[in-house]
Amino acid sequence: MGKRIFLFILTNVLVIATISLVTSLLGVRGWMTAQGIDYQSLLIFCAIWGFGGAFISLALSKKMAKWMMRVQVIDPNTHDSRARDLVQMVHRLAHAAKLPKMPEVGVYDSPEVNAFATGPSKGNALVAVSTGLLQRMDRGEVEGVLGHEVAHIANGDMVTMTLIQGVVNAFTMFLARVLGFAVAQVLRGDEEEGPSYLVQTLLVMVFDILFTILGSAVVAYFSRMREYRADKGGATLAGRGKMIGALEALRRSTGLVDGSHQALATLKISGKPKGLMALFMSHPPLEERIARLERFESHASSRQFA
Repeated sequence: MGKRIFLFILTNVLVIATISLVTSLLGVRGWMTAQGIDYQSLLIFCAIWGFGGAFISLALSKKMAKWMMRVQVIDPNTHDSRARDLVQMVHRLAHAAKLPKMPEVGVYDSPEVNAFATGPSKGNALVAVSTGLLQRMDRGEVEGVLGHEVAHIANGDMVTMTLIQGVVNAFTMFLARVLGFAVAQVLRGDEEEGPSYLVQTLLVMVFDILFTILGSAVVAYFSRMREYRADKGGATLAGRGKMIGALEALRRSTGLVDGSHQALATLKISGKPKGLMALFMSHPPLEERIARLERFESHASSRQFA
């Protein structure tokens, strides 16, 4: 769990730090004037870079997932009965969720009990499951997992989280540059000459890293809320019993019942980190998700995911 949180934060830190370094080396400072900061120009600059990076990642998300996870996309007309059944299950859930186009379905080789959905839009998505999940779960539990992932697509969670990340990136860059400039001016004092540009650049990078870490907690909070919503969507599409059964199966398979093992990455399920680490959980604790589903009454309409 700690490793996954660390990598999540580190990725965002590196993205923002790289943007800061590149723009500084290229002398991109159109928001600076002789009088100081042009806040309107700075805000536009930060919005372009912040949202631009987030949406580029979204556009490439499906291709990157296939490449990094080595996902083998299943031909819907395959003669393999198990693979064909998996595709038909996803398509049936997608049809119930009224997706404009059936998502691609893929499998990747991994002992982890894992599944994910990705893609730039509801009409261009991928649902992938690990071989470990297919081996450890029965058909009803697999359907619960797939219902959860299809609900993510139907709810537009990929775009929603991209927008949230874009806002966080933009404000991170904006605040880092404002504070970097202010602190550099204080350190410079009354001197008309000095290494203010270098000092300011270093300060901006430090503030970028600090605010990116803080911003990750904001993104993680919204991610947890989207997971609760996708759980309800999975219960609506596949049935509450199957969704709860899937989560219970995950708890058994990852050793969470006796607390002897860390949770695997299935649906990004995590244990219960204490203190500040809990703020960076991208998914709620498994027990809380099950408890909420037990109180949730599955609706007949697939449109009522919230």
